[in-house]
Amino acid sequence: MATHATHSSTPGNATAPGNVAGDTRANSVSDNSHPVTDKLKDTLHTSVDKLAGSAARAEENLRKSAHDSAENWEKRKVEAEQKWQTSSIRKYAVENPLTTAGIAFAAGMLLTSIFRSK
Repeated sequence: MATHATHSSTPGNATAPGNVAGDTRANSVSDNSHPVTDKLKDTLHTSVDKLAGSAARAEENLRKSAHDSAENWEKRKVEAEQKWQTSSIRKYAVENPLTTAGIAFAAGMLLTSIFRSK
């Protein structure tokens, strides 16, 4: 269905081609003649708001989990350092550095020969 708008070329006529003077529906954003579109718009806004809420909760949980993991990792690191400082292996390595280096070299050669033969 085609409509043809006529407009005059008299001075003072400020309507654009295709616009009929006094037709405000073409420029109106809140036109109520589209109920399906309006309902879809409202549904989509609601869905986006719910999604944003879920994403915010997920981000909070992820940040809390990362923070807790970092704290747990730091505690384990401190415990491992304390155990190492009181370890008999550390004491032996400090008292016998050449023997420790020889043992480490021999273990490295043994592991290299095992993995190279396969």
